[in-house]
Amino acid sequence: MTVLACEIMTPSIKAVPQSWTMERLARFLTDNEITGSPVTDESGEIVGIATLKDITEFRWNASRNEQSSQLTPEEEQEARRLRMVIFEEMGKVPVEVRDIMTPIVMSVDEQTPVKDIADIMMREHLHRIFVTKDRKITGIITTYDMLKLISDKALTQRCAATD
Repeated sequence: MTVLACEIMTPSIKAVPQSWTMERLARFLTDNEITGSPVTDESGEIVGIATLKDITEFRWNASRNEQSSQLTPEEEQEARRLRMVIFEEMGKVPVEVRDIMTPIVMSVDEQTPVKDIADIMMREHLHRIFVTKDRKITGIITTYDMLKLISDKALTQRCAATD
């Protein structure tokens, strides 16, 4: 018997509003011991996903030190100084979740076999994918949920029987 998405998904989804600040998102993820969360618009519709990786990439891109061999040492020093001034000014304006989230929302139907989900997650390099029923999100499957297939002997046997 094939194992389906609805059998391993996590039905409770902790979503965040797109208007939250990046700092509030970071606290939320840390407090809930999760690495990512769906992002909702003002009407509650999921419009993307925001992860710790998004926060890290934003901060890294804002502070990275690009070297250019065409600049003199004095020009490089001035460029670094200007980047720091810009970064400090950016810190005064709160960065919102909508500014760093990934707007693409990948999903599968509740009746999708987990083998197909694993293929999608591997192909797209995903750590989480939403589960839907009648185009409404009913849950989420993370890499942690996929590990259930290995740790739960009955699920493992069912998966092996379908190959």
